[in-house]
Amino acid sequence: MSFTIFWIIVGVTLCLMELMIPTAFIESALGVSAFLTALLSLLITDFSYQVALWMGLSLLTFWALKRFIPSKTAPTLQESTSARTLTSIPPGQPGRVMYEGSSWQARCSDEGIAIAPDQAVFVVGRQGNTLIILPESTLLS
Repeated sequence: MSFTIFWIIVGVTLCLMELMIPTAFIESALGVSAFLTALLSLLITDFSYQVALWMGLSLLTFWALKRFIPSKTAPTLQESTSARTLTSIPPGQPGRVMYEGSSWQARCSDEGIAIAPDQAVFVVGRQGNTLIILPESTLLS
């Protein structure tokens, strides 16, 4: 079997694997690099040079496809958005608020303030899955 046929089989296998098991274009990049190596194997006959070429082309393809991979950054909160408390929030303790249609755990940024249920609050920050809030009455007075 010639090296050209070998690289074509490797390329087809890797591209089909990407269709069955998505890996954020990793297998596709390796498959495309194998196709390019198959073309260049007609000029470069030594298999060790072909493997080195395939590795280099794979790195180049990863770099080129990197912009299509979604970033994993968490969405940020808009500054001072409003919410409404669902439960009472005792001083220094968490409670629940309704924010953008979802129930969130929340804690008041001022540890000495208790907030009653069904009160308007402002979301001023976020720590993990807990919203940091301030009562609307403290900001308006």
